[in-house]
Amino acid sequence: MSRWADGRPRDWAKIAFLAASTDVARACRDNLIRHYGNVPLHEAHVAVCLGGDGFLLESMHRVLDLDIPAYGLNCGSVGFLMNPVSEMDLPERLSRAQETQLHPLRMVAHDHAGGVHEALAFNDVFLFRQTRQAAKIRIEVDGRVRLQELICDGVIVATPAGSTAYNLSAHGPIVPLTANILPLTPISAFRPRRWRGALLPSNAAVHFTLLESEKRPAAAVADFTEVRHVTSVSVKEDKSLRTTLLFDPDHGLSERIIAEQFSG
Repeated sequence: MSRWADGRPRDWAKIAFLAASTDVARACRDNLIRHYGNVPLHEAHVAVCLGGDGFLLESMHRVLDLDIPAYGLNCGSVGFLMNPVSEMDLPERLSRAQETQLHPLRMVAHDHAGGVHEALAFNDVFLFRQTRQAAKIRIEVDGRVRLQELICDGVIVATPAGSTAYNLSAHGPIVPLTANILPLTPISAFRPRRWRGALLPSNAAVHFTLLESEKRPAAAVADFTEVRHVTSVSVKEDKSLRTTLLFDPDHGLSERIIAEQFSG
């Protein structure tokens, strides 16, 4: 039986079903509610999320302060973070599910108007140019300048869970969940042309300074929060926060991250 962190057994009778805005997800939610009922999210012991990876990420932010786990059922396309859809034996699947705890990245972005914006990201934080001109970015790690000037379309700091998303598309490395490593990956680097990024310890503090930021404007994105015309961006993992994801025993996230590295 799955248990809370303090040792109490979890009660899977109180389920909040959350669905993406697609017909498939909504139909699946309606069928599950007929079988198992539904409670408001603030009363639930687990959130069952119906949709794709993007919807699950959004749901993870919603449950962050509620101390309840999220269990994704794939009603989307890729569904890397999701479990296979089945309307049978859901409480039993939940009781056998494996837990994976994820810590978010905290982004602090400053913009041209003097505004300060904070946001959390379970996937990644990335900077990206807003116009036809490449961005120029200085990169500091733990207060030390590591790259004086990166000319690029952008740059990504990913979590291990997010290393298979945008980071992988930008040819960044896949990182196992237990590695305590954050990939730092350039997006279409022009200079230095051969720089392929870095692997940073999970407690590293990364600071980006936008050079020539008025001439070469860039936006910063933390999951689904976007800040435009940034002048500087700081990124650090927030160990004080966590969300728990549930995976079927034969469908664990660590195994999928390893398997992804051997796929074509």
